[in-house]
Amino acid sequence: MRGRRRYPLKLRRRAVNWAHQKPSWREARPGVIADALRRALARPSGNWYVVGAARDVRPGRPLGRTVAGVELVLWRDESGKLVAGPGACPHLGAPLKDSRVHCGTLICHWHGLALDGGPFAGWEPYPAHDDGVLAWVRLDGPGGERPLDRPVVPARPEAAGSVDAVYTGFGVCEPEDVVANRLDPWHGAWLHPYSFVDLTVLSTPEGGGEGHGDDGSDAGDGFAVDVSFKVAGRAVVPVRAVFTAPEPRTVVMRITEGEGRGSVVETHATPLGLDDRGRPRTAVVEAVVAASDRPGFAAARAAAPALRPLMRAVAGRLWRDDLAYAERRWHLRGTGRFPG
Repeated sequence: MRGRRRYPLKLRRRAVNWAHQKPSWREARPGVIADALRRALARPSGNWYVVGAARDVRPGRPLGRTVAGVELVLWRDESGKLVAGPGACPHLGAPLKDSRVHCGTLICHWHGLALDGGPFAGWEPYPAHDDGVLAWVRLDGPGGERPLDRPVVPARPEAAGSVDAVYTGFGVCEPEDVVANRLDPWHGAWLHPYSFVDLTVLSTPEGGGEGHGDDGSDAGDGFAVDVSFKVAGRAVVPVRAVFTAPEPRTVVMRITEGEGRGSVVETHATPLGLDDRGRPRTAVVEAVVAASDRPGFAAARAAAPALRPLMRAVAGRLWRDDLAYAERRWHLRGTGRFPG
């Protein structure tokens, strides 16, 4: 693929319909996907888990979440710093997510026990990190790895020149099933024909080393793909993208050529715990960070609050299909019928 076009749109002159596109099942070798997944799962996470969008933890109100079976509460202290810890009050177990934040202090609504974010009355905070787009928490018990001071956050476009949106979805599967879905780029034009066409996988990590380029400039241990995003009718936007897995619960798609070069889509798979039937539940937290040096993109940044719901809706449509893929994979693994 050549550099960026003068105009982002291209008209498909020889459009191939869904049924007549080249089958991808021969290239999508189960062993290649399994090996990429194995390498991803072997990388360190430092016990960090994505909780959700950083903007969801708003000043003045607590947020409750469950990650890896651990009940959590998150809030912002008086300086705006992210705070996280056990979601049950150490006094009599009140749900702290329903309590109140006053001047950066979380005050239990049952008996008034006040938590300023430091250890107190048996309550111990968990390490938390706000990377500007996502909120993370470190859980050393469930993680079981050597802790890292900070999570493995992929390189992103500068915040001042980008628009970000975060989608969250939920599925009955394990994080590895979500990661495996993202490490199978061949399914794109078949499973998502409303969004992707003319998809070609240019290179795979088969036989590659363990390293991965954090800046996305080199496929490294990733998959390089040429693909066109459908806009309307025969109008598409062609790009080249590279998929890499910097840690065991994250897959990053970075546009390396074409419109929006440098933009990233980060897919984070966070285990939640078991549902009432004993099945694992996983949250997909996907951060889209879009950038462009075109003059008109300044208007898009100005309209970011209006754009974010649209960006989340696009991600949500894709993940309705991809979560079905991940859930099916988990079901087949659990019944010993997964062919991969």
